Amino acid sequence: MKDLGPLSYFLGLQVSSCSDGYYLSQEKYVSDLLARSGITDSATASTSLDSNARLTSFDGVPLQDPTLYRQLVGNLIYLTVTRLDIAYAVHIVSQFMFDPRTIHFTAVLCILCYVKGTLGHGLQFPSKSYLVMFEYFYIDWTGGPTDRWSTTSYCFYLGDSLISWRSKKQTVVSRSNIESEYRVLAHATSTTSEVLWLR
Repeated sequence: MKDLGPLSYFLGLQVSSCSDGYYLSQEKYVSDLLARSGITDSATASTSLDSNARLTSFDGVPLQDPTLYRQLVGNLIYLTVTRLDIAYAVHIVSQFMFDPRTIHFTAVLCILCYVKGTLGHGLQFPSKSYLVMFEYFYIDWTGGPTDRWSTTSYCFYLGDSLISWRSKKQTVVSRSNIESEYRVLAHATSTTSEVLWLR
C-alpha cells in the first residue's frame, strides 16, 4: 500500500478540506459535461425543471438518434452524487431512456443550463455538528401523467450534513394522499435503519 497524500480528486469528485470541514463538488465534471454537450455559450436557467411540466412518453417527436440523450442523462445521474437539487428533474428525464423525444431532450438541456449557472454547488460536511438525524420528504401524489403513480422524494440529515437522498416512483398506485404518505413513511423507516447501519 502507498500513501498518496490528502484526497483532492477522485472519479470526478473534488474534495476540499479546511478548518470548518470538507466540501464535495463535481465542478470539473460539470465543466467537461457542458463542453461535450456544446452548451457552454447558452444562457443559464433559474430552475432545473418547470414545476408545471408533465412529461409523457407520447409528446413531441421521437429522436432519430437517442445516443446523446442517453449519454447526457447517464452523466446527470452520476452528477446527483453531490447535487440533491437536480435529483427530481433527473428522475423525471431518466424515465424516457427507451424512447426519448424532442420534448424530453429539451428538458435535459434545461437541467444542463441550470447546472451551468450553479457550478459551485456541492455538499458541505462541517467538522463540528450535532449527531441528530432529520428526515424531510415530499410526495407528488398521482403525479405521473400516464401511470398515476406517486413520486416519493426524501433526504436525510445527520446534524448539518446531508448524508442520503432519493427521488423514486412508488411501486403501486395509491388511492389517496394519506395512503401515499403511509407508504413513504414505511419506506423511510426501513431506509433510516439502513442509513444508520451504513454510516
